[in-house]
Amino acid sequence: MIGRLNHVAIAVRDLAAASARYRDTLGAHVTAPQALPEHGVTVVFIELPNTKIELLEPLGDASPIARFLDKNPDGGIHHICYEVEDILAARDRMLAAGARVLGDGQPKIGAHGKPVLFLHPKDFCGTLTELEQV
Repeated sequence: MIGRLNHVAIAVRDLAAASARYRDTLGAHVTAPQALPEHGVTVVFIELPNTKIELLEPLGDASPIARFLDKNPDGGIHHICYEVEDILAARDRMLAAGARVLGDGQPKIGAHGKPVLFLHPKDFCGTLTELEQV
């Protein structure tokens, strides 16, 4: 059911500094920052030949990333994202298998302009998991 790894997301306190670190130290291509108010984050993507790294910075104090950084002051891996062909079929399969879909269970539009859902980390070895329709 799951397809390829789409990205690994890393929460950071300072998006500009983290972007510069990847660009200047590793020579990576970094996309322009994109604010996603409905998700409470500003993101950039580090584009790699086989996947992407998403850097997440809180957008406001109510951001779930702000809460994550309160618990993890140095930042760290926030979630991983897998591609799926049909987000609704994937959701229904997850629910039937006993996995918990976060929020109201309805897909939201993610940073790539495609529908996404998040799965409870306790159902996936302590890892917040995002599914993105491709």
